[in-house]
Amino acid sequence: MSNNSLGNDVSIVLCGEAGQGIQTVETIIVKALKNSGYNVFSTKEYMSRVRGGENSTEIRVASKRVISYVNRIDILLALSEGAVPHLENRITSKTLIIGDEMHLKSLPKEKYNFIGVKFLEKAKEMGGTIFSNVIAAGTIACILDVPKSIFESIITDIFTSKGQNIVEKDIAAGIKGYEIGKGLIDSGRIKVEIEKNSEVNDELLLDGTVAVGLGCIAGGCKFMASYPMTPSTPLQVFMAANSKEFDMVFEQAEDEIAAINMGLGGFYAGARSMVATSGSGFALMEEAVGLSGMIETPIVIYIGQRPGPAVGLPTRTSQEDLNLALYSGPGEFPRIIFAPGNFEDAYELSQKAFNLADHYQTPVFILSDQYFADVFYNQPKFNMESKIEEHIVKTNPDYERYEITDNGISPRGIPGFGEGLVVVDSDEHDQMGHLTENLDMRTDMVDKRLRKLKRIEMETVPPDLLGNTEYETLIIGWGSTYGPIKEALSNLEDDKISFLYFKQLYPLHHSTEKYLTQAEKTIIFENNAQGQFSDLIKLKTGFEIEKKVLKYNGMPFSVEEIENNLKAFTEG
Repeated sequence: MSNNSLGNDVSIVLCGEAGQGIQTVETIIVKALKNSGYNVFSTKEYMSRVRGGENSTEIRVASKRVISYVNRIDILLALSEGAVPHLENRITSKTLIIGDEMHLKSLPKEKYNFIGVKFLEKAKEMGGTIFSNVIAAGTIACILDVPKSIFESIITDIFTSKGQNIVEKDIAAGIKGYEIGKGLIDSGRIKVEIEKNSEVNDELLLDGTVAVGLGCIAGGCKFMASYPMTPSTPLQVFMAANSKEFDMVFEQAEDEIAAINMGLGGFYAGARSMVATSGSGFALMEEAVGLSGMIETPIVIYIGQRPGPAVGLPTRTSQEDLNLALYSGPGEFPRIIFAPGNFEDAYELSQKAFNLADHYQTPVFILSDQYFADVFYNQPKFNMESKIEEHIVKTNPDYERYEITDNGISPRGIPGFGEGLVVVDSDEHDQMGHLTENLDMRTDMVDKRLRKLKRIEMETVPPDLLGNTEYETLIIGWGSTYGPIKEALSNLEDDKISFLYFKQLYPLHHSTEKYLTQAEKTIIFENNAQGQFSDLIKLKTGFEIEKKVLKYNGMPFSVEEIENNLKAFTEG
């Protein structure tokens, strides 16, 4: 019988220095596990440096579907000497630490449960320490019963661009890892019992960035201008990589100010356009958000949130930029803010963002964060139809760009399409678009722009209620808190607790107050220090949420944190 027998939900953490190739190992293992029929989830935490420090990736492998981060570590694959100290607060006596003997020799044997292996020695036999990561990946793959054929095909796909010689060496390194893993299994030192499901093989394996990117493409995005900034850069890379296939143009601008003004120019000319940035980059874009509001030219803005102020923690996660999006830009004008928490919503809302921006001629925000952008998990296939709603009109000679209408939506023409002149001006203007200082016209134009908000409210996406409709305690969460809250709710199996998940933050859906007032107790989880969404709810409904659980150290909520806080709240 194994001394380290693990159940049907195993949390594996890989940890090593920046530059050691932790993300490559993650890619190999996650793809190999999914293609072997396992439910899989992964998330990473990493330092803002190219070399040194300690980075880690958590990979969950389970018999049931898993989509969230847990604090628990069942197996720690330590690839550096600093791995154990880095994760000290997550390691327990049950954590099995597997690492090179050189990295583990200083650990007190009475404190830790570890198995020393010869990763570095085997790697040197293969030609260099660079192969130690693939050997480690092969060890984990063997322990989890990944067929060698699947492992080798993944290695081939990843390293083909480096040449056949490298592919062959990496496959050989992986086989060395399988030998180590088989030795651990045969000696009874480790045993994993996770059920495979052949249906998983045909499911999608996505991350949050790709889910958003696919939605943007389905929404008809034709132009993207951005300046690189973590954690929005992966979306920029995805859109650029797919630009030729989907007839898009990607421009890496000289800065964020140029990027958003390029995007506005694209939409003015008739090309659905977007920008992607993080909070400190978006701060430079705020003036142009006001320009969008004044000239009623749409723009879709993706914000990958990370801790601030200023540069903050560039590679960590947060939900700190809701207020930034909500109150950005001078003056008063409508806007829409989405915050997807799962891949299907990310796809649908990103697509919807372009249709709504085009229709209401206003900025639409997609709030993501480092955690959501980087998580991988297998996802059943969902409807990926493209639903592009056209709203551009062919102008006539008497065309008025800012015609005052009952619903506030003026017909939007574009230059060269029709006989009319399409005039826009960043100053206040009349119906034709010409600058004016007529005070009555000023009032009429403000009222016209704000009338759109009433129509937008009619299309607001309602929150989803997960759990019993007859609840006593109501959890409120938004965006990336969806996964851990949903799993914690499932684990507690208490039909008196339900979860209200918001994926559109502004405007608030009219049902919000009804859900809140029905509850005897309310609790909200947010990754910021002031409860920004809680404040927005109070501002719009007058309802004060009883308990705020706020986390702002740069890490996402774990399932255990949610469960512990819920137990204390409901039992207190």
